[in-house]
Amino acid sequence: MTDVSALPLYPHRHLLGIRDLSPIDVELLLDRADAAVAVSRQSEKKKTTLRGRTQINLFYEASTRTQSSFELAGKRLGADVMNMSVASSSVKKGETLIDTAMTLNAMHPDILIIRHASAGAAALLAQKVGCSVVNAGDGAHEHPTQALLDALTIRREKGRLAGLTVAICGDILHSRVARSNILLLNAMGARVRAVAPSTLLPSGIAQMGVEVFPTMAEGLKDADVVMMLRLQRERMEGSFVPSIREYFRYFGLDAEKLKAAKPNALVMHPGPMNRGVEIASEIADGPQSVIQEQVEMGVAVRMAVMEALLDPRRNQDGGRA
Repeated sequence: MTDVSALPLYPHRHLLGIRDLSPIDVELLLDRADAAVAVSRQSEKKKTTLRGRTQINLFYEASTRTQSSFELAGKRLGADVMNMSVASSSVKKGETLIDTAMTLNAMHPDILIIRHASAGAAALLAQKVGCSVVNAGDGAHEHPTQALLDALTIRREKGRLAGLTVAICGDILHSRVARSNILLLNAMGARVRAVAPSTLLPSGIAQMGVEVFPTMAEGLKDADVVMMLRLQRERMEGSFVPSIREYFRYFGLDAEKLKAAKPNALVMHPGPMNRGVEIASEIADGPQSVIQEQVEMGVAVRMAVMEALLDPRRNQDGGRA
């Protein structure tokens, strides 16, 4: 197991996006997360790393999976964790994000986890508070901890990231997960493909360093990893696909389409899944699926991120300066 005390000091105060990280930063977080996996698999899962520290989860968008993962990560590290229920808070009464930030800042938290529908919300919050901020998803911009947990899952299964061919398939246009994964995988030397109908591809996608394929047969050919994305109908205004049935026929992952990938290709999905829309149940629950492993790695990565940001080696106030 990795001795995290021997790892270099993480150089950043916040985690706002993958674009801010160097390959060395990514490796450092993944190595820390490897150690956290071992902790989570012990019968005694509690650490005292963040004892006396306060973590606030501020989720403006519903997300059972991500919020519970951050909460569990904080509690396993010994932090005092507070979940702000935005639906019943003063936010619903018209309070702005800045007002909320100032209120929370007055409570002297050590780390603030935010999910928000607007791109840039996490970066704005980081300018207004005196603690570390972690972006848990901002609009269609970034979702850095998801990309890190995906990378950890791949690295543990394949032993590396460099040189692998990763096909990201589906609703790339509306996906912050896709954006963060493209940035991270490119930085780590993987070959990234985008597979989607033209209506679900952002403009300028080719400039992000990915190969674009219009069909699953072409895009999945000899892929090491097939990463499916949820069709985000709640973010769609207008018709992006003819019908759900047609979408699954051409872009849903089933056994026949998966044959194009390598026989030992990993199947991934960030969740929540729309079974029968972007992925068939037989594949989601099949032997090549690492979807449950992704959930486990999510807790480990979030433990690693919080430990790195609040490393006591920074300075006596936990790295606020």
